[in-house]
Amino acid sequence: MSELERDDLLPQLWGEHMRAEFPAYLRGRDVEGEDLVLLDADVAGCVSSSLSSVLDERRRETLLKCIAALEKVLPSIGDAEGTRYYERLHEMALLAAGLGNVGDR
Repeated sequence: MSELERDDLLPQLWGEHMRAEFPAYLRGRDVEGEDLVLLDADVAGCVSSSLSSVLDERRRETLLKCIAALEKVLPSIGDAEGTRYYERLHEMALLAAGLGNVGDR
């Protein structure tokens, strides 16, 4: 995936994310020691910042921690709706942090 494609993909994923409802059954739930609502909020805040300006080092570090947390929780979420919601968060975090290619959409 080219840099231009990545630049187009992040706003697209962000729009999808803003339209998506948080999976109700995951509200107030911890998976693998991670608070899923807080993880969502942390990634969303950093992604939102990255869309309006250059990502600062503090937010990039936050994204790196979130990426590790997402990779830990994704296998344990257990249903398609929740998995897709958190896979999209993972993709956005990778793109906003400027890391590697994400899967083809």
